[in-house]
Amino acid sequence: MLSRSAGARAVKDWGSAPYPAPQSPEGLDRVSPEGLGRESPEGLGRAGIVHLGLGNFHRAHQAVYTAEALRHTDGPWGITGVSTTPGRRPRPVIEGMAEQGGLYSVLTLHRDGGFAATVPSVHRQGLVADGQGADVVAAIGSADTRIVSLTVTEKGYTFGADGRLDLDDPLVRADLAGGTPRTALGLIARGLQQRLRAGAPPVTLLSCDNLMDNGHRLRTLLGEFVDVLPAAEREDLQAYVDGAVSTPNGMVDRIAPATTDEHRDLAARALGVRDTVPVPAEPYKLWVMQDDFRAGRPAWEHAGAVFTKDVAPYEVMKLRLLNGAHSLLAYLGLLRGHRSIDAAVGDELLGGAVEFAMREEILPTVSEPDGMPGAAYIGELLERFANPALGHRTAQVGSDGSLKIPVRWAGTLTESLAAGRVPRVLALGFAAYVRVMTVEGAYDEPSLGAVHDGARARLVELAARASGPESAARLLLAEGGLLPQEAAQDEEFADAVAEFARILDAHGADAALRAARD
Repeated sequence: MLSRSAGARAVKDWGSAPYPAPQSPEGLDRVSPEGLGRESPEGLGRAGIVHLGLGNFHRAHQAVYTAEALRHTDGPWGITGVSTTPGRRPRPVIEGMAEQGGLYSVLTLHRDGGFAATVPSVHRQGLVADGQGADVVAAIGSADTRIVSLTVTEKGYTFGADGRLDLDDPLVRADLAGGTPRTALGLIARGLQQRLRAGAPPVTLLSCDNLMDNGHRLRTLLGEFVDVLPAAEREDLQAYVDGAVSTPNGMVDRIAPATTDEHRDLAARALGVRDTVPVPAEPYKLWVMQDDFRAGRPAWEHAGAVFTKDVAPYEVMKLRLLNGAHSLLAYLGLLRGHRSIDAAVGDELLGGAVEFAMREEILPTVSEPDGMPGAAYIGELLERFANPALGHRTAQVGSDGSLKIPVRWAGTLTESLAAGRVPRVLALGFAAYVRVMTVEGAYDEPSLGAVHDGARARLVELAARASGPESAARLLLAEGGLLPQEAAQDEEFADAVAEFARILDAHGADAALRAARD
């Protein structure tokens, strides 16, 4: 273990005492010569950040940036980490961190097989929203809290196919009814109510998820939540949000796949102690955001964060080129029998088609940010995708596509069609998604893993109305709520999707990939 055991149930408070590793005479954060951690959590001061979504990405990204910033400038920037997945048991990350006094290691995995282990040591407390919602609300409502950040994925924002707050979601309805909140928006709204009643200082809500204009999107969804509260609650809370809450836009980038036993073994080799919840991550990381923080922030710029007034060019480039290509590799990779992204991009036929899509279909729709030429970024992405040490699973990347596809592909598609271009590889990607979602046995699920998607039952039911793969693809294009209506109405694009669906069904992914380049 990384620390003296706090007990599997001691999730609420990790305390502020030092946590030396029992197998080492030194403090754990000094085990690695490149350690990022403070000498102990005691040096952090108060927990000024509440973070919703205690997953691998946050622990490899925002937590690392915060640890590096604190090496440069002290401040009250300890993190209260909140597990937000409703009903999930067990919770290995937060339970493992609790047993280790809030500590864990980040494994930076290089393509050549080299790696480094570091220990951020910035989390002061851990909470589980489903069961400790009142404590989470109190943490958000605390005057000590200056930033509430989120990595809850697209699903965690509880919006529907139309992009608006999903008022049919039972968790949203329960939160609006006044029960102990369980959704991210419910937790935030009730926490802000506590701040309002207590006269707490202003606060910043910082979305770190893959949503275009994520700060504005969070503010809009929060406003929609507040709008349907009873009038006695609504008016004062909306005024408080308008006057005391900022929601800067930001773009985050680092690949941090799921943890495996192999990663636990690497951490043990590097640290000389056992870490049950290490985080594997690639060497590359980037964070771009607007500098609009109402109550201060860590000195993230000293960790390499970029502050700019206009985040949009960075967001568009990353969402369309990285995330968009990731989804293409995932669905087509599954149909080609690839378990991991590096195997998919290393497939000459598939990798070549995706690179073609990046350079010829997606890049023309992107405005290049200063200092980030698109061609060079694509080359860098292909290198990152090819890192075999990450083992990023295609099934993991492909999950929740009904929420990801509108964000990752819709902009490229809309702009391409408006310019008279038909992105054929993107059309094939959509046909591949339809097949993965709606055709039983479309890929080797026992070997490659399950692709989870909350819309799957609805899409299968929709496809069942069709007479075959071509009509199913057209039907999901027109009525699936996945891509803009312009796509279904564009005869050439709709024909391409249907044709690729037919080829995939009759001849397989190999033939479809060749046809996409014709």
